[in-house]
Amino acid sequence: MTGISTHVLDAALGRPAAGVEITLTAPDGTTWSGTTDADGRVGDLYTGALAPGTWTAVFATGAYHAATGQEPFFPEVTISFTADPARGHHHVPLLLSPFSYTTYRGS
Repeated sequence: MTGISTHVLDAALGRPAAGVEITLTAPDGTTWSGTTDADGRVGDLYTGALAPGTWTAVFATGAYHAATGQEPFFPEVTISFTADPARGHHHVPLLLSPFSYTTYRGS
């Protein structure tokens, strides 16, 4: 399986973060975008074969927090990661609150 997916969870509200806009940029500068669904997921942010190198996902967290009545500290979260096509599908989760965030290589 190839491609890139994400899942955003709102730790402050204890639920999936629906409606977060995400922009994904490939090593060659090509971009894709998506918005998290009701479960906080974008399963098909990128569906093609992965180019090796540094990819960047930018999450519009400020707009999400404002829409949910939270005061945002981070207007966006940028996650850069190195894609290795030999590892197959890449899942990049984001655990979010108004004043902190964390990520990891998901499965």
